[in-house]
Amino acid sequence: MILGLICVIFYLAAAGVIASRLFHHQGPNPKLSAIPALIAILVHAYLLNTGILQDPGQNMSMVNVASLIAWVIALTMTIASFSLANAILLPVVYGFSALIVLIGVFVPSSHIMQIDVRPALIIHIVLALFAYGCLIIAFLYALQLSYINTKLKEKKASLLHSSLPPLMTVESIFFKLLFAGTVLLTLSLASGFAFLDDMLAKEQAHKTVLSVIAWVIYCITLVGHNRWGWRGKSVITATVVGACLLTLAYFGSRFVREVLINA
Repeated sequence: MILGLICVIFYLAAAGVIASRLFHHQGPNPKLSAIPALIAILVHAYLLNTGILQDPGQNMSMVNVASLIAWVIALTMTIASFSLANAILLPVVYGFSALIVLIGVFVPSSHIMQIDVRPALIIHIVLALFAYGCLIIAFLYALQLSYINTKLKEKKASLLHSSLPPLMTVESIFFKLLFAGTVLLTLSLASGFAFLDDMLAKEQAHKTVLSVIAWVIYCITLVGHNRWGWRGKSVITATVVGACLLTLAYFGSRFVREVLINA
């Protein structure tokens, strides 16, 4: 519990450092904010190691899976902050990671699996986690894109003196993330159908169907952008819908089984 609270404090400290200078013309100090962020990420990694790797197998509860995804996103966004325009997203990422860690501290849960005896399942899970993480980061960039676009239309003077990145820069990063995430999601679905026998089983069918629908939405969005120059509100809306569908696919039934039924 103490390590969990320490992790939460450092995540919130990193978010506070960034948020306090977000609209300053010089922007947040990446080195200053990286120190508490990296400490939080290291402590978070230790918590994941002890929480997931247990004697009977692997505790892949909904909270642990969400915590693992939050850790991947926090680590990726922190590393990317030194070269990409994502300062406005970091307080959200760190705040969400802190919330997930806090939930893990006070609401522990257990769902033991034997992943090590099924290598094909490991491949599928790793691809699925990275696909979801990448597409959620793309979702965050879509929100940033929408925010900057709205402020530009409102001709806010504060935006001109802030450290927010140019619209075209954010849009370029967004479409690269969307493409990478869609490729990973494609590989995840392909590995599932190729290696697993229960992709369309009763307890897995909803996850597969929702994931495929999200995949179709992402593919159509990318094709529309490349062929017809789609951008703006329609692309952002499609990305939000795809992220919601994937979240329902990954966590919907597990929330019902692990939280509502056991409540």
